[in-house]
Amino acid sequence: MTVETTAAEFEAERGRLTAVAYRMLGSRGEAEDAVQETWLRYSTALGDPAARAEVRHLRAWLTTTCARICLDVLRSARVRRETYPGQWLPEPLVAPLPPAADGFAPDPAERALRRDQLGTALQVVLERLGPEQRVAFVLHDVFAVPFARIAEALDTTPEAARQLASRARRAVTAADVPRHTADPAEQRRVLAAFLAATESGDLAALVRVLAPDVVLIGDSGGRFPAARRPVTGPDAVGRFTLGLFAQAARRGQRVRSGVVLVDGSLGLQFEGVHTDGRPMRLVVAFAMADGRITGIFNQLNPEKVAGLPALPESAGWPPRW
Repeated sequence: MTVETTAAEFEAERGRLTAVAYRMLGSRGEAEDAVQETWLRYSTALGDPAARAEVRHLRAWLTTTCARICLDVLRSARVRRETYPGQWLPEPLVAPLPPAADGFAPDPAERALRRDQLGTALQVVLERLGPEQRVAFVLHDVFAVPFARIAEALDTTPEAARQLASRARRAVTAADVPRHTADPAEQRRVLAAFLAATESGDLAALVRVLAPDVVLIGDSGGRFPAARRPVTGPDAVGRFTLGLFAQAARRGQRVRSGVVLVDGSLGLQFEGVHTDGRPMRLVVAFAMADGRITGIFNQLNPEKVAGLPALPESAGWPPRW
């Protein structure tokens, strides 16, 4: 087997491995690092043709290797998250809004990352899980990896891996988890109502589009003012949301805005200037179900939105789509 063949085999799996790693880690950068480490282990361990011939299912071998790497990252990340300033949200995967007819289909690389269409809400809930539970759930429930293979990644038994996934499943379907079941057409209707209410400043109209158990979470990484605890309930979330736009209006800020895809679902991107003159970007992801918004996730940590393409100069408020 040549070096070119080895590389080609791996590249054929890169998109899927990146999707697996992102769902486990919640960070595009960390996921790409994990995949690169997987490549290094692959090229070292299986670079010899004889060693490669012993591996009958390359995808399974690569998935197991990547999962072990992600497990190590998750174990170290728990310490970092405990000292994280304020609330933590995953790094958003943002793509331009495509024509309505194509059903939100992103380009092939992004499609691999969003193949499960589970959105930001799931990534937030996954933070409740221990590293082993998270790995077991993502591999089995999202990517249909057999428990025997998951057991290899976790260095445990298939039955123990099954129990880990079962406990994780109960956690992500708990009553207090924001539901996200809206199809593209419903997402458009709900977001249109949300934008109309926020543009007009109509609290009553905004409350009507929010679910009774709606929750709002903001992550600034300690770099900008943000709620340090989740905001819950339609009245509180509605007032908090309108207050943000009212502050921008009072300061006379010019805010650029656009409707985008965030983790495969409709969301918003904003660009403006903070009161101290610093540029500020905000990505808003939504969870929606039964015609209402169940979760709002405001990501304004500069480190997590730094790689986003800038909105065009013509983009204003409200966003046109």
